[in-house]
Amino acid sequence: MNGTTHSKTTIWLLSFVVFFGLGSIVLGTVWPENIPAQPIRFNHAVHVSNGLTCEDCHAGALTREKATLPQLDTCLTCHSEAVTTKPEEEKVRVFARAGREIQWVQLTRVPEHVYFSHRRHTALGGLKCAECHGPMESYTEPPRRAFRRMKMNDCIECHKQRKASYDCNDCHR
Repeated sequence: MNGTTHSKTTIWLLSFVVFFGLGSIVLGTVWPENIPAQPIRFNHAVHVSNGLTCEDCHAGALTREKATLPQLDTCLTCHSEAVTTKPEEEKVRVFARAGREIQWVQLTRVPEHVYFSHRRHTALGGLKCAECHGPMESYTEPPRRAFRRMKMNDCIECHKQRKASYDCNDCHR
């Protein structure tokens, strides 16, 4: 192997390492793969099949600006006594006995400078929860990442399709 070929191979190899190394760092910070596990392996499918709706656990999804993650009291409404023998269900009562709230990991987020109202999108705009959050009724364990990245272009496209306002001041306040 002559010096020119060796230099080209070294440059190509270094470029490859830098390109994929930086790409991994950037993608890892934009959409991290190592999201912490939820404290309880919540089975949405079982709860939906038992007649619960999104709003039963996520207060405000239809009526307020922000929808909540379920509070311990919400879970205890049905699970203060054992309904099943599953260890995941018992975790609810373990949190209750310890006097600790369940620390759910929020997956879906909009940037802090963006105003987003669940009520405006669901009750007034007619969007179904699944349009942004995915088919939760089929999930037998918590998702590891958000169903949809909340990117401005996606929001604008949705607003255009529905002939809704996409004035910058509606969301950027």
